Amino acid sequence: MYLSNPVMASSSASSVPLRVVLLESDEVLRDHVLAPNLRKFGFDVVAISHAGELADVFAFRQPDIVVLDISLPDSDGFSVSRQLRATYREIGIVMLTGRGESVDQVRGLSEGADSYLSKPVDIEVLVATLHSLARRVRMQWSTSAGTHGWALDNGGWALRSPAGAAVTLSKTESRLLSALFNSPNAVVQRESLIKLLTDNVFEFDPHRLDSIIHRLRRKVRQMVGEQLPLNAVHGEGYVIVQP
Repeated sequence: MYLSNPVMASSSASSVPLRVVLLESDEVLRDHVLAPNLRKFGFDVVAISHAGELADVFAFRQPDIVVLDISLPDSDGFSVSRQLRATYREIGIVMLTGRGESVDQVRGLSEGADSYLSKPVDIEVLVATLHSLARRVRMQWSTSAGTHGWALDNGGWALRSPAGAAVTLSKTESRLLSALFNSPNAVVQRESLIKLLTDNVFEFDPHRLDSIIHRLRRKVRQMVGEQLPLNAVHGEGYVIVQP
């Protein structure tokens, strides 16, 4: 059965809610069964129906785990899992589907899924699977980021905090941070950073660089609750401070 006792939420939920994307085309199952019950267990859930919506979700905030069905209106779960695993190596992937044959299970795990569950699923089994997977995911993030301070990940498209939280970056933000991380604790001149943003440095408003940096700092603080150690050096440029 799907429903379960929400009283368990207080004991199982961590102080930092696990961010879960639920990719499920069945509206009733998604919005009236799975999503509300996972929220009762303390998960931060974003529920969507199409694979094409993932890009917008990841642009705002990278989740810890993606739970997805195989049968989707615009794609299939195997392809989605394969693409996610290729781009986001450390993310957790759970396939939740009505296709319970062993051949589908083997394929799902081969395409990058960490777990493969068949419908109908007991909500407590799903919750236990998510928490078990989250321990591995967050341990990996902590190991990869915690000993090296802030770091770029996923080919420069994500910024990882020392605690392992991730911020998805725009192309402009990725270019700027890549240049700064290539020279940690050293000032990168304003002119060098501006050249990354425009082909005509003479017509570029230099105040735009400061605005981009300001918005990036605010974005990081809002998403992960930590201050990015990106400092301005008056009259020269910017420096990323690393331990």
